Amino acid sequence: MKWRSVLSKAAALLVIAAAACQPAATPAPTAPAPVQAPTPTSPSAPAPAPTPSPARLSGEIKVDGSSTVYPITEAVGEEFQKLHPDVKVVVGISGTGGGFKKFCNGETDISDASRPILQKEIDACAQNGIEYIELPVAYDALSVVVNPRNDWVTCMTVAELKKIWEPDAQGKITRWNQVRPEWPDAPLNLYGPGTDSGTFDYFTEAIVGKAKASRGDYTASEDDNVLVQGVANDQYALGYFGLAYYIENQDKLKAVAIDNGKGCVPPSEETVRNGTYQPLSRPLFIYVSRKAADRPEVEAFVRFYLEKGPALVKQVGYVPLPDAVYQLALKRFEARKVGTLFKGEPPVGLSIEDLLKAEQ
Repeated sequence: MKWRSVLSKAAALLVIAAAACQPAATPAPTAPAPVQAPTPTSPSAPAPAPTPSPARLSGEIKVDGSSTVYPITEAVGEEFQKLHPDVKVVVGISGTGGGFKKFCNGETDISDASRPILQKEIDACAQNGIEYIELPVAYDALSVVVNPRNDWVTCMTVAELKKIWEPDAQGKITRWNQVRPEWPDAPLNLYGPGTDSGTFDYFTEAIVGKAKASRGDYTASEDDNVLVQGVANDQYALGYFGLAYYIENQDKLKAVAIDNGKGCVPPSEETVRNGTYQPLSRPLFIYVSRKAADRPEVEAFVRFYLEKGPALVKQVGYVPLPDAVYQLALKRFEARKVGTLFKGEPPVGLSIEDLLKAEQ
């Protein structure tokens, strides 16, 4: 029986050793162990499906359109891609009109626009079955600029700008002293956006009185950087483009104050926000394809644009909308409200906030 005694002793030793390896008793943890799954409320209820992680978003978002809105969308896209590196945001510049052509052909997901969609573009989208959600994203001002060596111009009236830019001025108003006799007898070299630009549409509507009504003998480009360089290198130049491009290049350009009958008012964030810089203040937009909006990456991008965009809007030189307007725009997007708040015309003097509130 000696072997039985040995086995019994060995077993006892194993029990003692196992007990020694157990941790000392401690109070029960206040929170459940992280590896435990939550207990279902009902034995028959299925476990809830896991919510997809935003980090898993992938795909490509195609944006094109306004060169004025481009810096905002580019900045939003860069920040969005930091959070979602598997999403590629491609932003092009074709001008507002060129962007709408691509958008209404179904080639892009989002169209940047420096004016509301025009009737002919509304019709083109309808013919191709493209529905869209119109969302305001910022305020902008059109800056009239001259070369820093220009020491005779500080302020111009709307009537003087019309005299320079109206169609009848082509080939006739070609020297500075034809605008004001006291200005020098020197060539008046003009720079401005091309005819596909929303900036062109808005400026002609606000200054000449009719969209697209303009002289044609000027240096035109859809790329505002080309216009900046043209004015910066030409002492006798006068041009116009978005406020952000002036702010970014203040060392190369000189802004002209505008007199709309109430004195000379320079373009700035303050004068745009308080409504005194008229008639060259305007809202900026993005148009989101209704079909594309249901793709997770596009929906997340648009939400990010409206929620985080205001800080980036200011960073790139534009004027953020009031918080209430961004909230109304987000509700519009969430409800997938398609169509335009406008009548196919530039919104000179219209309040975006009032229009969105009226829609509620």
